[in-house]
Amino acid sequence: MASTSLRWGIISTGKIARTLADAINQSSTGELLAVGSRRQETAEAFGAAFDVPRRYGNYDALLADPDVDVVYNALPNHLHAEWSIKAAQAGKHILCEKPLATNVGQAMALVEAARYHDVFLLEAFMYRCHPQTAKLVELIKAGAVGKVRLIQASFTGNIGLKLDNIRLQNGAAGGSLMDLGCYTMSMARLISGAALGQDVAEPLDVKGCAWIGAESRVDQVATAALRFPGDIVASLICGNQCASDRGVRVWGSEGQLEVPNPWFPQERDNEIIVTRGGEPPERVIVHGEQPLYVTEVDTVAAHLAARQAPSPWMTWDDSLGQQAALDRWRESIGLVFDEERDEAALRQTVSKQPLRRRPSVPPAAMRYGHVAGIEQDVSRLVLGTMIYHPDRQAFTNALLDYFFELGGNCFDTAFSYRGGFSEPALGNWIRQRNLRDQVVVVTKGGHHASVTPDMIDHELPISLERLQTDYIDIYFLHRDNPAVPVGEFVDMFNRHRAAGRVRAFGGSNWTPARLAEANAYAERNGLAGFSASSPNFTLAVWNEVPYFNCVTATDPASKAWYTEHQLPLFAWSSQAMGFFTGRYHPDDRSNDIVARTWYSDDNWQRYERAQELGRRKGVATTQIAVAYVLAQPFPTFALVGPHTIEETRTTALGLSVSLTPEEVAWLNLEA
Repeated sequence: MASTSLRWGIISTGKIARTLADAINQSSTGELLAVGSRRQETAEAFGAAFDVPRRYGNYDALLADPDVDVVYNALPNHLHAEWSIKAAQAGKHILCEKPLATNVGQAMALVEAARYHDVFLLEAFMYRCHPQTAKLVELIKAGAVGKVRLIQASFTGNIGLKLDNIRLQNGAAGGSLMDLGCYTMSMARLISGAALGQDVAEPLDVKGCAWIGAESRVDQVATAALRFPGDIVASLICGNQCASDRGVRVWGSEGQLEVPNPWFPQERDNEIIVTRGGEPPERVIVHGEQPLYVTEVDTVAAHLAARQAPSPWMTWDDSLGQQAALDRWRESIGLVFDEERDEAALRQTVSKQPLRRRPSVPPAAMRYGHVAGIEQDVSRLVLGTMIYHPDRQAFTNALLDYFFELGGNCFDTAFSYRGGFSEPALGNWIRQRNLRDQVVVVTKGGHHASVTPDMIDHELPISLERLQTDYIDIYFLHRDNPAVPVGEFVDMFNRHRAAGRVRAFGGSNWTPARLAEANAYAERNGLAGFSASSPNFTLAVWNEVPYFNCVTATDPASKAWYTEHQLPLFAWSSQAMGFFTGRYHPDDRSNDIVARTWYSDDNWQRYERAQELGRRKGVATTQIAVAYVLAQPFPTFALVGPHTIEETRTTALGLSVSLTPEEVAWLNLEA
């Protein structure tokens, strides 16, 4: 890459910003063009110190500069995601100081912004850019210590109890864990991954302990014990009120390894000490080609076209896994940041901008259908909210915001989901975004084999309170109870409909015979009938019910009934519990419920055909599975339960796939 081909802008003028300014000025791949600060005078002082020609008294002005190619975000932690997203929206490439965000919800929103706006993004763990780290990975993969058993990583320092320091401020998402512990976590994940023959590994267990300051309300010393796949255990230590060892040690089945200076390797004579059995220690010397932060700057230039740097640099997936692991560490020590529980903060999106729908254009253009009793069109992709909880409202909001941006307006929950916490989490988001008249809320009650109208009379008001609304758009009976005359359910629902508490209703896990009986009763008595149904429906055909009293509509008789009556079908488990994701194999029975329910010769053949058709159409197998559900000769809505923004995005791409009747039949082994 030609000299000074990248023009840099830095937002913030703190210590780390000064360090990178000096590195940019030493780099042969970039020039420092602009600085942005909250105040003009500090921008002027910074500019004078580092010979920066353009000096802005606010961050927006820097982002509006058309000549700035890449932005280094050196702001306090709680501003990383917001201003990095704004940089992406401005078309700027991004080097964001670690940690990438306050929590994984914010991190997902930032990574998606980088992908959507097609810009480079790198989390600034500078040690990952140094040859010493690459050599460490090489040694671990080569079995230098045999099988890795124990990792110890420590990073501490004593900054004193200076509460004006952002590292000791909860409101700035400070604390030793976010400042120093993030290094140790990233290293443990990297070494464990290398030991397992992959880029990084994610911990199975995270158990932390910390001293949380009474005044700072952040961790001032923290430890964590981690368990990784492959029986690898790690011990992490961080602290900002004590100075201890800053090294990394790895013990294996055949020896041990030590990195005395893992975090700030120098240009020359960095060493990794390997000891095997009774042999003398071997000192592996690693040289860097240039100063550490200059290497980081040049890393951006070297990988700009790919939009992310490869491992051992921080890939996007690595950063997301890192943020999720840090969230688990914080959860273990009880550390919650103000912006994660403050009502005013939660009312804002991650970028602090109004929530808007994106232009509905291919390949992820939302599709809509109609349900009797609901005035607005209903998105045919329905977001399941079973995983959401008010204790993780920031995470909940990030995923729900993204689905709404895609054009999704229908959300599925239930009285029983997450122990009753799914409904409040969804209700919080709707209230915080002021979206009640723009969304379709689906909830369910009567998750019991002996459900009765009285049970719904009890549960419905509770659901309304949890959801913080006066009405439910579509209310499904979670189960049926054939011992109750169907007319009693129809009468009950019509009472609630007349009172304005529900607008449409139906049955989940109801057979076509009972649905037909219910609607015949309603017609005879001049009442509203069932507007929709929600059985299981997917490309796979189950071997046995996954839960009690479940009903599927995948059999030919059921499909013929829905085709004749054109009753909208809301398909739960539309992707067969992840069967079509590629995570499973016929010999892998680690997930008992998936194996019992979906493993069969016919379903593996359906999976292979979905793979083949996906290859021909250039889409993923999961997208073929979604397209199959939506390609039926009766109105269908696919309930999906993605756990991340990326899963939501890729699932939504299934909306762009059109299947012919012949392809639908072939996928289902009918041809």
